[in-house]
Amino acid sequence: MSDRDLYVYGAILLLTLCSVLTRAGFMLFGDYIPLPDGVRRALRYAPAAALTAIIVPDLLPWKAGLGPAFDYKLVAGVLAIMAFLRTRSAVLVIVVGMVALWGLRWLAG
Repeated sequence: MSDRDLYVYGAILLLTLCSVLTRAGFMLFGDYIPLPDGVRRALRYAPAAALTAIIVPDLLPWKAGLGPAFDYKLVAGVLAIMAFLRTRSAVLVIVVGMVALWGLRWLAG
């Protein structure tokens, strides 16, 4: 095994250890180290913030170097949001969004 292989395997091992410790820390030590109320309130917004960070950049109709451009994903996303606001059904959001996206792409040919 070369020095490069040892370096790569060592890096993978250390990153795995860091990931396991940070993710399992709350399960292992959560009862012994209470979180302040401010942190608890902030953690309530973490799932919504993560979904927003993943979805919004994909929906924004902005092409690098070209500026704003029309994109079917934005229209499908707006329709899905309107379906959610009307029904509060997560399944219907997925169905409306995907059907709208597929329909708009089919119409564009």
